Order: sequence, then structure tokens, then C-alpha cells
Amino acid sequence: MKRRHLLQLGGFAALNPWAQMRALAQTAPAAGDYRALVCVFMFGGNDGNNLLVPTDARYTTYQRARPNLALDNATLLPLTLSNATGLGLHPAFTGLQSLVNSGQANLIANIGPLLQPTTKAQYDARSVPLPYNLFSHSDQQGAWQSGVVEAPPRNGWGGRLLERAVAEGQTNRGYAAISLSGGNVWEAGDKALTPYRVSASGRFGFDFYDPNAQSGSDPLSAAVAATLAEARSHPFEQTWLNMMSRSLEVQRNLAAALSSSTVTTVFPDTGLGRQLGMAAKLIAARGALGLSRQCFFTSIGGFDTHGDDQLQRQNENFAEIDAAVTAFNTAMTAMGLADGVTLFSASDFGRTFASNGSGTDHAWGNHHFAVGGAARGANGGKLLGRMPDLTINGPDDVGQGVWLPTTATDQLGTELARWFGADATTLAAVWPHGAGFDRMAGWA
Repeated sequence: MKRRHLLQLGGFAALNPWAQMRALAQTAPAAGDYRALVCVFMFGGNDGNNLLVPTDARYTTYQRARPNLALDNATLLPLTLSNATGLGLHPAFTGLQSLVNSGQANLIANIGPLLQPTTKAQYDARSVPLPYNLFSHSDQQGAWQSGVVEAPPRNGWGGRLLERAVAEGQTNRGYAAISLSGGNVWEAGDKALTPYRVSASGRFGFDFYDPNAQSGSDPLSAAVAATLAEARSHPFEQTWLNMMSRSLEVQRNLAAALSSSTVTTVFPDTGLGRQLGMAAKLIAARGALGLSRQCFFTSIGGFDTHGDDQLQRQNENFAEIDAAVTAFNTAMTAMGLADGVTLFSASDFGRTFASNGSGTDHAWGNHHFAVGGAARGANGGKLLGRMPDLTINGPDDVGQGVWLPTTATDQLGTELARWFGADATTLAAVWPHGAGFDRMAGWA
């Protein structure tokens, strides 16, 4: 077993590059041509039918399908999209509304995993291959994050993209994939990269430890230092002590680097606010790492709304997302990175257009958003993809308002990968089914 792999299994190896941060920060320039992707994953299956809502004649169909869940038309936030009319946002998304209407964000309609372009007739006849285990939380989370939807995922499209964008052997390569929300498939590479996990709080379990403390003034730190200095004959005991020693020193360096961050934007004190705030601080330290390509994973839960108070829960979650994403966009703009960082939303799947009487059930196609970077300029302020026909049992409904996606995740993913700098060979490796789809509707 290679030493690097042993350290990864111990959970500490990924910390090692930070030991150099304080010295590098004084001399390394900010990475040129910087690009980063930031995923905000909504675990549980967000009901996108209440994120993006028709405000024109289609509203009557919307209201009829979900009498207990329909939002009041008067409360929907009007959108001034350059290529679509008659749509409004959930009232909690005041910040996102401003970003879309000012051309700094876009909306993505009825997107979901597909293996090839599929019609309702083909779905009904099962005459084309379909994604593995549709409507399963874990499998569809994997499908969204992996981009390989015909089997259980082994790695993710973000990780595969980074494997080819960041050269092997590059200093601090392991920091290309950073998770602020534990383990995830999206950032797992198909070669060596694994997501490096950072606490969203910026705090560490051994904050008390001072390696230079004297036993009289700080007996606990002195005892830890003495233990770490011991020589053990058993190789696993010694390896554990070595890893702990390195981890504690690197922890101190990382804490110092984060405390000196130049991010001045105030982030909300919420779960997602803390995650995106830490992502902003890490992006601010990009010069010290010397990386020009990175991916960040963040998440928020609470979207599995079969029968509880969906309207209230979604309103609370959307308000948290809106405040955190708006603050993140403000921070990127202040750093001069508004065009260099793209944040996008994802979720297990959509939910049924028709109410089940209390909430909504597992579905397929869903509505999402993207902010900054690739969602600005020619692509900003637009509806990408196509809204489904809202007719129950209509051409886009495979049952109870389960929308057959009119845009594949491959289409969005390949556009983001191109923006990231991927060439044709990389695109084929990252999105193996992507060549079977047209360019994304509305993408400039």
C-alpha cells in the first residue's frame, strides 16, 4: 500500500498541503484564469414546480393540479427573462430574482438524467434505456452527481473533470475538490482525487492545543505533546502518532490562514450560509494553493415532502438558500471573480406536479438555477431548456405530473465543462453520453 493511500485512509493526509500555506500566502500570486464550480445540492428532492411557476394562462392549470400547494399568483416574483415570459419565482427568492433580472443568473427548466433523448411514447414502451432505478433517492442523487446514470455511481463528473483539468503532480492538487458538506459522489475522481472535507464552521477538535505549552501552565497540551513525541515499536501505533502530529500542526496553519482571509461579505448564520461562507474564504486563498481549477460541494436537506407542511418547509429552505447564494455572489463580485465562479443547484429529482393531498411524491424532471460565471453575459437572465407542457397526462407527463425531462443533465454539464475549459477528449470522458444530445436550448 502506498504511503499516500495509507494516510488517506487515516483521514489526515488531505490536510498536508496546508502546512505550506502561511509561507506561500506571502509570495504566491492569485491563480490566473481561475474557474470554480460550486454545487448547492438540495437533498430529498426539491419540488421545483413551486420554484419556477407560470404566471400567465398556465397558472390555472398549475392551481388545479395542486390546490393545497399552489402559491398565490400575486405573491410570485416577476421575471424579466430575455427569452421567455409568463414565469415567476417563489416569493422567498428575492435575491435570485434580482440576479436573474440583472443578467447575473439564469433558470434551467425541466432538467433530469437521461441516457438519450426520450419521448413519452418511448418511455411508455420502454423502447429506449432509462436511468438506473428511477425515483430512488440514493440512486438519483448518484445519477445527478455522477453523470453516469445507467448503473450505481463510482465517481462524479466534477471529479472526472478535475482529474483532467489539474495536472497530476501539481502542488496542492488534492485541494481541487473541496467539500463543505461531508462525502459526496460529485467530486470523486476516476483516478486519484477524493473530496477534501473542510468544516463549514472553521473550527477544529483540537483548538485548545499549543505544542509549545509548559506542563505547569497548560498540562493538557503538554501531555498531548509528550504523547506525540513518544517512539512506538508497533508500526501502526507509530503511524497513528505521526499522522496525529502532522494533522494537529496543519490544523493550526489552516486556522491561521482562514483567520487572515480577506473576505468581507457577511454571510447568514445558517447551515448553507456557513458552508458558502467557508467556500468563499477558501477561494480567497486560491493564490496560496496555486490552483486555477476547483470544485466545491455544499448542501441543504429537508426536501422530502410527501405529507408534511411542504409550503412552510420549502419557504424556510428557499429563504436560507436565497440569502446564502446572494451573499456568495456578492463575495465573488467583491473579489473580482463574478465571471470566474459558477454556482448551480441540483437535487435528487423533481416532485409530482399533482398533489397527493398533503405534499408531493418522487418525480423526475426539475427546475434549477445557476448564478455567476457561465450564467452571466450572453447566458444571463435567460430560461435555459424548455418548460414542460403542464397538462396532466400530456406529452411531457409520464404519470401524475412526473415530467419527462426536456433537458438532460448531460447538456448542462457539458456546457459547464466547456466553460471550465474542457476540450473534446475531456468532455467525452466526463460526460460519456453527452455526444448523443444537442447543445442545451438557449445556451449562447
